[in-house]
Amino acid sequence: MDLLQITAELVRELDRLSFAPPVAHVYNPLVYAIKPHEEYLRRYGTAPKETVFVGMNPGPWGMAQTGVPFGEISVVREWLGIDGTVERPADEHPKKRVTGFACRRSEVSGRRLWGLIRKRYITPERFFARFFVLNYCPLLFLDADGRNLTPDKLRPSERSSLNAACDRALRRGVEILQPSCVVGVGNFAADQVVRALADTDIRVVRILHPSPANPAANKGWEEVVLRQLAEQGVAF
Repeated sequence: MDLLQITAELVRELDRLSFAPPVAHVYNPLVYAIKPHEEYLRRYGTAPKETVFVGMNPGPWGMAQTGVPFGEISVVREWLGIDGTVERPADEHPKKRVTGFACRRSEVSGRRLWGLIRKRYITPERFFARFFVLNYCPLLFLDADGRNLTPDKLRPSERSSLNAACDRALRRGVEILQPSCVVGVGNFAADQVVRALADTDIRVVRILHPSPANPAANKGWEEVVLRQLAEQGVAF
């Protein structure tokens, strides 16, 4: 099994799930943005990796538009060299339209994370020789007003079914990539990784999430993250 097969299996599992209010819209970029997502996996997902960074779920102006985790459009197109056809989600909210690489909005979390990576490694090849970036959950959840709902806001039964599918995909992914360390980007992602990989000897660490909704991330985020990585023994 490879990362492409894991993605296809995860899509099949998630397609069987349903979500009740407050969830009103569910976007799965592994379906409508599968072409750039598969290009990302093919080009950069070769094993082994020393460390894998794992985010929470897509942002509306990042992976929801490009199919790439933390996928700030300018970074995906200009630095990663990935472009491609992006379709539309089946049930689109008018406030969160998917226009793919034509989207003019910026994903701040992606701009911060990939900006730090680009500054440290200059070329994608240097970074991906040792690292990879995944999202724990590939689904974007919106309420009736178009507001983001993070996975922890789901009903317990819905969250349990979602976690089971995402846990399996993450475990299979790390089996292929063979990292010795996984970095949870934010506490939610780190907690999911800890649970999913509890029966392995893979070390799990965590860093501050770059979202502007996190006040601690809006002043010196790069310096904080570099210090956190160094203190936790991640050679970055």
